[in-house]
Amino acid sequence: MRQRLRLSQLPVRELFRRATAAPAASARWAAVGRVADSELLWYGAAALLGLSGGRTTRRAALRGAGSFAIASAITKALSQPALRRTGAGPGRPARLSRKGSVAALSPSGPAAVAAAFTIGVALEAPRLGAVVAPLATALAGSRIHRAGLRHSGAILAGITIGAGAATLTSRWWPVIPDTPAEAVRPRQAAPELPLGKGLFLVVNPGSGIATLPGSASTVERLQALLPEAQLTELSPEDDLLAVLDAAAREAKKNGGALGMCGGDGSINAAAQAAMGHRVPLAVFPGGTFNHFAADLGIESMQDVVDAVTAGDAVTVDLGRADPADGSETKVFLNTFSLGVYPELVHAREGLQARIGKWPALALGLARVLTNSRPINIAVNGRPRRLWLLFAGNGIYHPAGFAPTYRARLDDGLLDVRAVDGDASWARTRLLLAVLTGTLHNSRVLTTTQLRTLRIDAIDEDPHFAYDGEVTTTPAPGLVLGKTHHALTVYRPASGEDPWPM
Repeated sequence: MRQRLRLSQLPVRELFRRATAAPAASARWAAVGRVADSELLWYGAAALLGLSGGRTTRRAALRGAGSFAIASAITKALSQPALRRTGAGPGRPARLSRKGSVAALSPSGPAAVAAAFTIGVALEAPRLGAVVAPLATALAGSRIHRAGLRHSGAILAGITIGAGAATLTSRWWPVIPDTPAEAVRPRQAAPELPLGKGLFLVVNPGSGIATLPGSASTVERLQALLPEAQLTELSPEDDLLAVLDAAAREAKKNGGALGMCGGDGSINAAAQAAMGHRVPLAVFPGGTFNHFAADLGIESMQDVVDAVTAGDAVTVDLGRADPADGSETKVFLNTFSLGVYPELVHAREGLQARIGKWPALALGLARVLTNSRPINIAVNGRPRRLWLLFAGNGIYHPAGFAPTYRARLDDGLLDVRAVDGDASWARTRLLLAVLTGTLHNSRVLTTTQLRTLRIDAIDEDPHFAYDGEVTTTPAPGLVLGKTHHALTVYRPASGEDPWPM
């Protein structure tokens, strides 16, 4: 009598051989393998994620794409010596040697890319990472089937490379915490505005708002979400400041609130109008970056609708730039800067109408790095030669050249960072520090936290940027400071905001 073996008695290698020996199973694994070999799959997945979700989803897509690009470059660099030894090249596929030199490296590429993309996405959005993980697991399984179990070590090495590449991205691009920046609730509760009644909402369609083909416009979406709100869509002929001032005045008269849908520059103008008329502000993310909305914890239009309906709000600080001659004060919700960054924005704006925003940004960066020079200013009365001066409305993280997020929106401090232009090889050292992720330890960068800062131009008229909007000032100097708890802003309740005593 033939002895029947239970599956638990078979070696792992034999189990794998039997599971993949059937023609149908082999065909399925081969189809999955062909998909695994194409990096277009991951570019497509990144594009799909970027278009289908909010800011966190877009960040997850970008980190995933960056991670697999690094992993792909590493595995290709490692594979080249082995390919040369076996005579592989275009039109001549690598032969699998007995020692497995090529086979040990070839399966690692797709495995590295799959792992890098999955872990990169999971770093920003763990739930999305859990969705992507089964696909990556299936692709890794296809590589084991095609290469054989004897090369499973190479696939494991690829997964390790991918995980390392994803983790490496955090050195240059820190992961933003899931929790929004802290701020206290207002002493006087913000008005509840069911269906948007009492909300005077201005929409700036020129702020970088993008919608998918065939989907509803931003104005249509907002009208559906807040049918009783008073909506004003800006036209190219409208004066943004005048429209916002009129809307804030009506909000004050009706006991309501001012709303703004646009980018950070538009939100900056709305904050000034809301503060001037002492009305709450509802921030609808409608720009390219939406930095202030992100710090508030606002991911979508629905988040703001929920907060406005329930009357959930916090109070935040406003940065302030007071001209020394007593002329009109400028405010900033996020950042003030001068030097290289305003030059970059100024260069981009000069090209944007002709070639588009992102090509203009790339070309503007190339021009600025080639042609820029340090500016001569006095900081708190001390002459300085600087590549850049940055002042954040609150302390930004991480330390270094690229501030990303804030832990509080009402700490009363300016986060000041300056890049010294007098140090020898300052530009080269700055670039190397940025590329290696060590700028926070570089001697060309100085950082401090202050409550006020005076800036005086010495021999030129520098460009200033307030929340990314570039301007010049005819005043002989500026005094930067903070207005503590200056603005009431709607945001979804987190259950952790302490009431002020």
